[in-house]
Amino acid sequence: MEKQNLTVLSEFILKGITDRPELQAPLFGLLFIIYLISAVGNLGIIIITNVDSSLHTPMYFFLKHLAFTDLGYSTAIGPKMLVNFVAEHNSVSYYLCATQLACFLLFITCELFILSSMSYDRYVAICNPLLYTVIMSQRICWVLVAVPYIYSVFVSLIVTIRLFTLSFCGYNIINHFFCDCIPLISLLCSNTHEVEVIIRFFATFDLISSLLVVLLSYLFILITILRMKSAAGRCKAFSTCGSHLTVVIVFYGTLIFMYVQPKSSQTFETDKVSSIFYTLVIPMLNPLIYTLRNKDVKDAIERTWEKIVTSFS
Repeated sequence: MEKQNLTVLSEFILKGITDRPELQAPLFGLLFIIYLISAVGNLGIIIITNVDSSLHTPMYFFLKHLAFTDLGYSTAIGPKMLVNFVAEHNSVSYYLCATQLACFLLFITCELFILSSMSYDRYVAICNPLLYTVIMSQRICWVLVAVPYIYSVFVSLIVTIRLFTLSFCGYNIINHFFCDCIPLISLLCSNTHEVEVIIRFFATFDLISSLLVVLLSYLFILITILRMKSAAGRCKAFSTCGSHLTVVIVFYGTLIFMYVQPKSSQTFETDKVSSIFYTLVIPMLNPLIYTLRNKDVKDAIERTWEKIVTSFS
């Protein structure tokens, strides 16, 4: 039987991560710590790459924007999710739901292409080191981040507007901890074929095109490294892209796991676990990976901390 549009919705009810009362407090504590580390870590990278002149290079310019996108989509999800752990009524208004979805899509899409820009930067640094400063000029760097931002705004608005101009039924319970596309589609009364095609097209195009740039960049990097005669040179080349490669593997690995698993084995519960990982855990891991594995960032943090201590002493 075809669903009927029984009422105009003013809010949605989020079922959250779990309905088991004994897990609410431990999950709240764990996810609060994860979000706090993520927010402090990414905000710290944004600040340190701005204030320390030694980090005013293309590599750290892209890292700053990666931290900004991590902070953006984790903040679009995290605070509301944490509030719902302690709120009696786990609701989100119609327009706040649309805003959350738009912000999430904007930043998660942008992250894909920022990672691609970072891989291109590493390719130029290793394969064309003598021309690095010429190729990766300030203007080119801004183009490589501005285009992803503009494109991501376009994608998020297209998907969000198209989804929220369709008719929702009276049933307003979202089986998720945030307003995501798939759970929202299941609440629509209208024909969902067009919006499903739009979402599938952008998801496939964004994932494949950005991953292709990453794979090609690292293919050329690998060829260049294997041609190096010096073991020390190969080790140094690997170290310059080690942090980025780790982030790429974790981020793309999670997204590919979500998209390639068979529909028969795909449930809202597995989607929730995967969503927690890429909306909260990965934004926490990225600053840790770049600070723990990167001597330049650690030295910059030490210098900045010394300046702060000196100014107050």
